[in-house]
Amino acid sequence: MTNKLVIVIAGPTAVGKTSLGVRLAKALQTDVVSADSRQFYRELTIGTAKPTADEMQGVRHHFIDSHSIMEPVSAGQYEREALTVIDDLFQKKNVVILSGGTGLYINAVCFGLDDVPQAEPDLRAELMNRLETEGLEPLREQLRLLDPVYAETADLQNSQRVVRALEVSISSGKPYSSFRKQDTNGPASRPFQTVFIALDRPRDELYDRIDRRMDEMLAHGLIEEVRSLLPYRQSTALQTVGYKEVFGYLDGDYDYAEMVRLLKRNSRRYAKRQLTWFRHQGNYHWFGAEEYEEISKMVEGLANSLN
Repeated sequence: MTNKLVIVIAGPTAVGKTSLGVRLAKALQTDVVSADSRQFYRELTIGTAKPTADEMQGVRHHFIDSHSIMEPVSAGQYEREALTVIDDLFQKKNVVILSGGTGLYINAVCFGLDDVPQAEPDLRAELMNRLETEGLEPLREQLRLLDPVYAETADLQNSQRVVRALEVSISSGKPYSSFRKQDTNGPASRPFQTVFIALDRPRDELYDRIDRRMDEMLAHGLIEEVRSLLPYRQSTALQTVGYKEVFGYLDGDYDYAEMVRLLKRNSRRYAKRQLTWFRHQGNYHWFGAEEYEEISKMVEGLANSLN
């Protein structure tokens, strides 16, 4: 067994991942590697709720302000660069924290990516919403129709595999199985152990935090930030909650009050999709966002076991 440990801290937007990551990093004397697909970009600050210097409390955060919006970062590129950073950190440290809300990027680091096409985020969101509202069986039936070969051999109890196969089949117009060489190798080998922690809060509390965060973003200049990004509005990173609603307002599609309503509603819906994603992964230890002592005890036990 390897004596290196990656601690994953995941969960929905505004739940408190940054705060927990900083506390654990200080206790373990290590760094945080960000797994947020938009906080890479130097030009995106307010709308991504990028942690401030005060919030980071001197803890080094990698992949914050590391790239330009003019050079988009794919999941595959992030996988390669993040693994290099983690390997460098492991030269002096036994533990590294990987924190963020982008499930695909977390999985890229921990398990690797397959060689099949990446679907549009909106399609993934639609399928995850169907999974939550309709259950798994209708998705399984659709997969059996679109890709009977894969459906014959796949674990159709694994909701993430069903959703992944469906999104590729739908977006590409070809069966998922046609892109796969062999499904026998399993996840990519990694030279570290991984523990997965997910945070949650009571729904009313989480939604209130999201609403207040949106008010703070607007007060700190979100509209001005989005206006400065108009030349890059076709970038994938800007086709997301917090930016697309403001673009609509700047285009004159609706008034200020409607923009605020959409920002808050869509952010709450995004948080719900994130929760659904992480709950269906099956490998996360779930904690309340304030349960630091319980989390710390589990993490310290794992860290102390590294030899």
